[in-house]
Amino acid sequence: MRLQLTEIRIAGFGGQGVILSAIVLGKAASIHQGAFATMTQNFGPEARGGACSAQLVLSDSPILYPYVTHPDIMVVMSQEAYVRFGSELKEGGIMIVEQDLVRVSDLNKEIQVYSIPATRIAEELGKRMVLNSVMVCFFTAVTKLLDADAVRKAVADSVPPSSRELNLKAFEQGLEYGITALTNAPTSADADMETEYSRE
Repeated sequence: MRLQLTEIRIAGFGGQGVILSAIVLGKAASIHQGAFATMTQNFGPEARGGACSAQLVLSDSPILYPYVTHPDIMVVMSQEAYVRFGSELKEGGIMIVEQDLVRVSDLNKEIQVYSIPATRIAEELGKRMVLNSVMVCFFTAVTKLLDADAVRKAVADSVPPSSRELNLKAFEQGLEYGITALTNAPTSADADMETEYSRE
């Protein structure tokens, strides 16, 4: 699978696993898929509950500039993150949002929007903290950017052994939800409307 140069921003608040999500995707690309990845990150004044984001650049060739300027893909897990970073997304880009926490509006550009109630799915699995694994695997399904097996291996490598089984279950839930979203999704979504996909 050829990996074109792709800029990604993942944003939310501390405690949602924003940084770990970027680490997993970077590992999937660089270690398990033989591509290249760079990551930068920043935090708000509070470690947990404050704003945080991670910037990821993926490519099948060496990356000369490691910083994200205009993301091709944005993963947004809080409304604050949407307000702060949403306008950076490229025209025609992909926005992935936490369905229960983010309302998409007022961007005035054509984008593709996919949403998933990642926190609810994680809670149904028994632990809210695995929402990042749900989101990462939903990302994998809807973007088709990375090989699902590479991301699965990266999830297993990046979490403590005690929670590996639960995170892999979260992986499968996110992947399944993403496949369903692709089946039901329009080809694009106007950003001044909220797009949601409900579990059947």
